[in-house]
Amino acid sequence: MANSRTGVKAALPSRNIRQNARRNRETIAKLRPSMIETKAVGTQPDIASQPRGSLHQPPLVSIVIPAYNAAGYIPATLDSAFAQTLSDYEIIVVNDGSPDTPLLEEALQPYLGKIRYIKQENRGPSNARNTGIQASRGKYVAFLDSDDLWFPNHLANQIAIFESDPALGLVYANGVQIRDDQPVGVSFDRTPQSLPVNFDSLLREQSTVNTSSAVVAREALLEAGMFDEQFRRCEDYDLWLRLAAAGVRMTFTREIQIAHRPANGLAASGDLMKQALIAVYQKALATQKLTEEQTSVVRAKIANISLAIQFERAKQFLLEGKFAEAVECTDRAKAITPLWKLRLAKLGLRLFPHVLQSLYRAHLRRVENRKRAQREESLKLAGFANRTIDDVARTGSAAVSAAVRRASRPPREGAMPPG
Repeated sequence: MANSRTGVKAALPSRNIRQNARRNRETIAKLRPSMIETKAVGTQPDIASQPRGSLHQPPLVSIVIPAYNAAGYIPATLDSAFAQTLSDYEIIVVNDGSPDTPLLEEALQPYLGKIRYIKQENRGPSNARNTGIQASRGKYVAFLDSDDLWFPNHLANQIAIFESDPALGLVYANGVQIRDDQPVGVSFDRTPQSLPVNFDSLLREQSTVNTSSAVVAREALLEAGMFDEQFRRCEDYDLWLRLAAAGVRMTFTREIQIAHRPANGLAASGDLMKQALIAVYQKALATQKLTEEQTSVVRAKIANISLAIQFERAKQFLLEGKFAEAVECTDRAKAITPLWKLRLAKLGLRLFPHVLQSLYRAHLRRVENRKRAQREESLKLAGFANRTIDDVARTGSAAVSAAVRRASRPPREGAMPPG
């Protein structure tokens, strides 16, 4: 999702940003009355700030949006936030030392009277969200990544769930995944959910919180210590585990309330993400009072992820024709677990690597066809089959429909999505 990353990515052309800004001005002017802009200038985070409502009457919800390489996406994200049917909120945008800051600030210009804008040096996604939490004044904090979008009823529905059970501390929702102007999947079909949502279900990944759909009691966030800033990946999973371990009650709604752009394959399943997940589990082993069964579950997950890292490397080397390197990866995998399949794979790599390469490519095609069929069935059941993004957003305003459509377009040549 959209936050600081180690790589520097190119920004969208400024002409495209100006065009987006002009399209947004009229829409935003209709959605919300203009507010007077105030600025606080200092060596620590620069803030252009006029929160929604009176300073003496804190909003019910604080929306925290970290921004990093987000100039081409954040206008659509803000459009969807301003189109919420629940109006008692403030929006806090945290520029985490983004390389595209000039373009980002140009894109934000039409909104500066209506948002709180905080500019800081690059410190990573955890710190950016923590900055937003610390600046927030609402009873609840809602997280929204700068390339994701909300349907207009999102906040109203989440707050209604909180009001139905005041003991709740976190509520999250289902979402539709978008790519190239088309829905491509439903979040809960990729990550099945179960009740109750608690430490054990999160640990076993029987429940998975989508951060851009999460609304959390601010007090619970502060008591848990907010996001752990040592993590640049999986920082949200670590926080949900700590909240659950502290006894914070959680639940979800299966209603689709957000449009989410899934990370590309490298970002979603690369070594760095897996290594971060291992670090989260190792932290849980060191800091949480786990039962014997939970300890076994965590140790098994660490072993399986370590094995998966070697498997993925071996398969990539196989596709690239680097057979010796693939053999080395199978040897490292065997050191983790002596599976007979690993011995067979190593034998195949040594005796007939090109045959194994062809078989694996055919296997990948079958897997992709099966996944495509599953996605299509998922969309059909959710009512999104054969629809455009305009159809997906039909329940909302024209502004949100346009925002979803605009955000779903791939960036122009030379531009990169948020990190």
